[in-house]
Amino acid sequence: MLASGSGTNLQALLDNAVIRSHISIVVSDRPGAGALERAERAGIATTVVPWSEFPDRDRFSMALGDVIEDSGAKGVVLAGFMRILSPGFVGRFSERILNVHPSLLPAFPGANAVAATLEHGAKVTGVTVHVVDEGVDSGPIVAQVPVEVLPGDTVESLHARIKAQEHLIYPRIVAAFVEGRLVVRGRDAEIR
Repeated sequence: MLASGSGTNLQALLDNAVIRSHISIVVSDRPGAGALERAERAGIATTVVPWSEFPDRDRFSMALGDVIEDSGAKGVVLAGFMRILSPGFVGRFSERILNVHPSLLPAFPGANAVAATLEHGAKVTGVTVHVVDEGVDSGPIVAQVPVEVLPGDTVESLHARIKAQEHLIYPRIVAAFVEGRLVVRGRDAEIR
């Protein structure tokens, strides 16, 4: 598991016994990330690969990949990890990296999806679980859940409702992933 922030998505994953039993390590790019505290409380190994210690994304991603492989992990789950991974990293774990995104991709990829949804006046947004590829939020879509944009929504109020849906759908998809029921073939991903 890779996480950068407070770890609310990580907590939703840790609360699932099937997923928790498959987590070999939680890695953050930021010392002091709340996600690390959540993992430690759950008895999961943690480490930090500080972004600031590397001259570029490629070297950071290589070090991150080494930590993941050394832990024995067979796949990677992003739980609020706010770094774009290098093509080399993605290739190293090809079709074995999952992410959750706060929009109905392909609409509003990138870090500011919720704000972009409001700026564009969308009436519906949602949650997308996808397989990570070399693009930004462009990999095969595994599942989506719509979330209505309400009159008067702010980034905070809309994001809170999106997060609630993330905490429901992401554990379901990650459980299928760790159980080997997620099948990826090119641009297609399905749960069996």
